[in-house]
Amino acid sequence: MNILITGGTGFIGKPLCASLIKHGHSLTVLSRRPELVPKLCGATVNAVDSLDTLTAEMHFDAIINLAGEGIADKRWSKQRKQQLLDSRIQTTNQLIAFISRARQKPSVLVSGSAIGFYGDQEDELLTENSQITASDDFAHQLCVEWEQAAGKASNEGVRVCLLRTGLVVGKGGGFLQHMLTPFKLGLGGRIGDGQQWMSWVHRNDLIGMIDMLLNANDLIGVFNATAPNPVTNHAFTQTLAKVLRRPAVIPVPAIVLKLAMGEMASLLLGGQRVIPQRFLDHGYQFQFEHLESALSEAV
Repeated sequence: MNILITGGTGFIGKPLCASLIKHGHSLTVLSRRPELVPKLCGATVNAVDSLDTLTAEMHFDAIINLAGEGIADKRWSKQRKQQLLDSRIQTTNQLIAFISRARQKPSVLVSGSAIGFYGDQEDELLTENSQITASDDFAHQLCVEWEQAAGKASNEGVRVCLLRTGLVVGKGGGFLQHMLTPFKLGLGGRIGDGQQWMSWVHRNDLIGMIDMLLNANDLIGVFNATAPNPVTNHAFTQTLAKVLRRPAVIPVPAIVLKLAMGEMASLLLGGQRVIPQRFLDHGYQFQFEHLESALSEAV
């Protein structure tokens, strides 16, 4: 397939590109630094610096939309929230505009979202069919708007798959990278009471899920991109400490986190207990079903 990718130079995008190239696909990556794309993504990968430059004559069999500023990279000021929205919604709207003018439409759009869509649901077990009440939680609103923007591609006859991704575990980046230093120093521990759920997925499995959606023409709609065994924050920290052979006895009180991070603390103090029911129903075989093996590979 000839595939267009946004977010192709990131923590998920780079190994995704390597996997797609290995399977014989041709890639074009959107990047603000197109000169770096061949080095980061592969020598055969094409690069564009703007979706507006794509003409109606250009054809892609599939589009993978992973673009977006890191949601936990900076404190959520009003300006930062707008940046987080714009980096997702504007890029997605530009993709829809290209699809609209393209003479030959792509067969599928695989577009990012996150389990933050569900909000903090405490111990409720969540599948793609769970009924969620709309809230003013920023992460929820961000995901809702992102999914709505991507869903417009269906009006052009494109099969749309929305990936509600959990916390991605993998080498050399992601949320885990921020945790490693204190844990390696023996300064790690649970966050708040540690009972909030962490639904995670290994990066290799996320790439496998994307590949499945590209190739299975009967798959459409929302998919939870998580491992089938979510854990509490307490269990996560104890498992990470075990893998690193360090103690994890220094908790971070909720009040300290709220003072340090403001509204963004909700990402760590809340949680979602998510099951990838649709991937399980369609026979996806996980490389990493359990957290300990996933963390052992990642660190």
